[in-house]
Amino acid sequence: MIELLVPHIKTLFLIPFTLLPVINPLSTAPVFVATVGQNRSVARRLARQVALNSFYVMAVSMLVGTYVLEFFGISLPIVRIGGGLIVAATGWRMLNRTDADQAMTAVAEKASDLTDAEIVRRSFFPITFPLTTGPGTISAAIALGASIPRSPFLYMVEAGVLVAGAALTAGVLYIIFRNSARLLNRLGEVGMLVMARLMAFILLCIGIEIMWAGWSELNHIAR
Repeated sequence: MIELLVPHIKTLFLIPFTLLPVINPLSTAPVFVATVGQNRSVARRLARQVALNSFYVMAVSMLVGTYVLEFFGISLPIVRIGGGLIVAATGWRMLNRTDADQAMTAVAEKASDLTDAEIVRRSFFPITFPLTTGPGTISAAIALGASIPRSPFLYMVEAGVLVAGAALTAGVLYIIFRNSARLLNRLGEVGMLVMARLMAFILLCIGIEIMWAGWSELNHIAR
C-alpha cells in the first residue's frame, strides 16, 4: 500500500518545487505591497484572492492544458517560447520602473478604499496574471500535467494529486503575499529597491531560460 502511495507523494511535492521557482512570489511582493499599501485587512483579502486565482490557473493548466494545445495544434515548446517572452518582458519593465511610476502610486493611495469587487479585479491583473501565474507558470503546469494517464480511474487519481499540489502551492503563495508588507518593511526603502531590482532581473533570466528551453526542444539541442 505504501509503495503505491510513494509515487503520488513525490508528485504532490514535485508540483510546488517545480512551480514556485518559476512563480518567484518575492518578485511580485513589491507590486502587491504597492497595491494594498499598509492596510492589513486589504492585504489579507487580496492575498486570499490571488492565491485562489492562482490555484484555478494552475489546476486548469495541469488538467486540461494539454488537450487545449492539441485542439489548437500548438506545441508545448511554442508555449514555452511565448510564455518566456512575456515573462522576460515583464521582468524588463520591472527592472526599468522608476519610483515616480504614477500608476503604482495611485493604487497605493487608494488601497484603503478597495471594495470586494475591486479586489477581485485587481487580484487577477496584473498580480495573478502575468506576474504570479503567467505564461511561464502555465507552460510549466501544462508540462506537469502532460503525463497524466488517459484511463478514467488513473486519471481521477492523478488529477486529485495534481489538484492537491496546486492547492499546496497556492497556500504557500497566500502566506508569502499576506506577509510581504512586513518583510519589505524590515528591508527598508533601500532594501525594497534592491530586492525589487534583483527579483526583476531574476524574472528576466527566468523568462530567457523558458524561451531557451522551448527553442532547444524545437531544434533538438542538448541542454
